[in-house]
Amino acid sequence: MFNFFRKKATDFFSSEEKELITSSIQHAEKQTSGEVRVFIESKCTYVNALDRAIELFPQLNMHQTAQRNGVLVYVAVKDKQLAVFGDEGIHTKVGNEFWNNAVSEMLAHFNKENYAAGIAEVVQKIGDALKQHFPYNAATDINELPDDIVFGK
Repeated sequence: MFNFFRKKATDFFSSEEKELITSSIQHAEKQTSGEVRVFIESKCTYVNALDRAIELFPQLNMHQTAQRNGVLVYVAVKDKQLAVFGDEGIHTKVGNEFWNNAVSEMLAHFNKENYAAGIAEVVQKIGDALKQHFPYNAATDINELPDDIVFGK
């Protein structure tokens, strides 16, 4: 039996699943000036995954986007914890309910062992919200942060 939770952080996903997640980030960001990052690690060093996401946010320079519209999707796979954290620019537009719904949607996928699909779908929904509030402007938009998945320990 395949045991997703015994793998190292970098081995949680197949190359195809990594491509699915990365492609969803790139697709979402083509429609907005916002930035989305996905951080995957084995264990959460905190009881609350949101606290860990908040700690990682500045370490990933996500607070330095021009419009403060970066969003971090955090997953600690072995600990079965996750969080979605948005910077103040996007948070003031969508509020806590949006983030809570994003987590609930990921959990629904994770409960069916559709981890990569769950992350990709939530990234797309985040992209839709960013597009609504921070639409893409070809004259001014730049990719402020890398689109790759960040793997912790």
